[in-house]
Amino acid sequence: MENPVLSLRGIRRVYTQGEEELRIFEDASLDIRAGEMVALVGPSGSGKSSLLHIAGLLEAPQAGQVVISGRDCVSLDDGQRTEVRRNEVGFVYQFHNLLPEFSAVENVVLPQMIAGVPRRKAEEFALYLLGRMGLAARAKHRPAELSGGEQQRVAIARALANNPHVLLADEPTGNLDPKTSHMVFSELLEVCRTQGVAALVATHNLDLASHMDRVVLLHDGKLLEGSEVVSTYQSL
Repeated sequence: MENPVLSLRGIRRVYTQGEEELRIFEDASLDIRAGEMVALVGPSGSGKSSLLHIAGLLEAPQAGQVVISGRDCVSLDDGQRTEVRRNEVGFVYQFHNLLPEFSAVENVVLPQMIAGVPRRKAEEFALYLLGRMGLAARAKHRPAELSGGEQQRVAIARALANNPHVLLADEPTGNLDPKTSHMVFSELLEVCRTQGVAALVATHNLDLASHMDRVVLLHDGKLLEGSEVVSTYQSL
């Protein structure tokens, strides 16, 4: 079996509130391989967003390893972590966070130019990605001129702009109606499959979760898998 693209090993994260310790993760471990989409479920406040931040090197665990493309990234310095995030990791959030003064294509061009891609080449690839998202005719529109589903598809294209090996999505369809939600999810799944991206998607939508390769439950600081995950989550 091929090596995982993203591997979380023994992740521990504790927050201190006054004299109390709040244990978010205790020995949380997970492997995701190329082209695999894994749903991350758990009650509100269980730490799903924090786990995505750790996986994306935005937060550091107190213990454990975050291995991306075979490289343990926890011990890297700030500059090295920034380089890994720029070149290896794409983020999609519940709120698209597009830059309102720029068009759709410009929002997808910018991360490429920051990574050193020439503008013309960045524009060509941005238009290709927007075309894959069904937005070729909307490329010159600013976010305010796009629907919620269109804005989220631009955000997905932006997350894929630097050809990441890992995609981290935090409730990417949480603010969309059911029809648009399924459309955006289908496009996200297709891109992950065809481009071999390892995706970890935090969601409360169990219907969408059931269409992913695996479902993992964040519960009591650990990541649980298996046939009882959904029923356990529903009982929480």
